[in-house]
Amino acid sequence: MPTVYLGLGSNLDPQSNLEFAIRELEKRFGELRKSTVYRSAAYGFDGDDFLNLVVRLETDRTPIELHTEIEKIHRAAGRDQAARGFSPRTLDIDLLLYDDLVINESAIRLPRPDVLQFSFVLGPLVEIAPDLVHPETGQSLKTHWEQFDVNHHPITPEQFVL
Repeated sequence: MPTVYLGLGSNLDPQSNLEFAIRELEKRFGELRKSTVYRSAAYGFDGDDFLNLVVRLETDRTPIELHTEIEKIHRAAGRDQAARGFSPRTLDIDLLLYDDLVINESAIRLPRPDVLQFSFVLGPLVEIAPDLVHPETGQSLKTHWEQFDVNHHPITPEQFVL
């Protein structure tokens, strides 16, 4: 069964919204492997800090079916579907990696570019899958993290567990 990594984030009532997301994902996909929850400043706009984590799951659903389920969870969490770009979020769930698939379509891009661009994505990914090889670069996530400028957008582990 394919292994999938999802990035979860929220800066509007984040603890409650992330707890909701975890419950919904577990209902749909079963057991999740979860990273630590990390706090980071809003990126690209002025706003409250975000809480982020990465989860790993296994599913036989296709990437487009997974995307559809994610959108259902977004709607259930009250996410503003009109909001685009960098803005406050009740909940943001991103499909980061799906096995070693490389897809570049309008609805789905795998691996998601955020994996190598943002500390709040790469850091938690490395925590739960350090030896995973990025399907485009051929390097391990740990290698990418070692080369990453974490001072550009620092992350701080949170104390609560989801």
